Amino acid sequence: MKKLIVGAMAVAMVASLFVVSGKIQGQQSPAGGKDLPHKVGLIDMAQVFKDYEKFKTLREELQAKIEQSDTQAKQMLAEMQALQEQAKSGQLKQGSPEYQQIEGQLITKKGQLEAFRQVQQREFLRKESEIYKQVYLEVQDMVSKFAEHFNYTLIVRFNRSKVDEAENPQEVIQSMNRQVVYHRGQDDITPRIVDALNGSYKQ
Repeated sequence: MKKLIVGAMAVAMVASLFVVSGKIQGQQSPAGGKDLPHKVGLIDMAQVFKDYEKFKTLREELQAKIEQSDTQAKQMLAEMQALQEQAKSGQLKQGSPEYQQIEGQLITKKGQLEAFRQVQQREFLRKESEIYKQVYLEVQDMVSKFAEHFNYTLIVRFNRSKVDEAENPQEVIQSMNRQVVYHRGQDDITPRIVDALNGSYKQ
């Protein structure tokens, strides 16, 4: 459990689900009361999660708790090993009350260790899911405000990495299958969203 349970896979999953429709309600062009023309923006959600300082902090805090749990589990395991060594030392006769007592303690501690690990794993999965949900909602809210302020009608997730940066065949194929084939530099709002999130977090 030394590494976060969901990790980068969860970032990819969240990014694949992220499409924000930011259509401006009630706004009209000065000309004739018609809706504003479409203005599309792009965002790399994986990059946002990677560069958002609050997300990093929350993950580091969770990682510290996981390591603390690992330390506790190792202590429980060390106690079991000490009992096993005592049972195998030859000082106790097999089948004697003292030997049976140690066997009973081993069975109890083994059950406690397994239960501890299961409970901790479920708890860390829950906490990590909460982190992703919290950050996702914050990003979504920031994107909505940004879109409304700058009159974007649609924000679409995409991958900022370039095809020429791919290093293996699988990455090349994934890059070629991306939905966005061309975009202008100003269409990528990723850096501005990251700056806005980090600025708000620092305050």
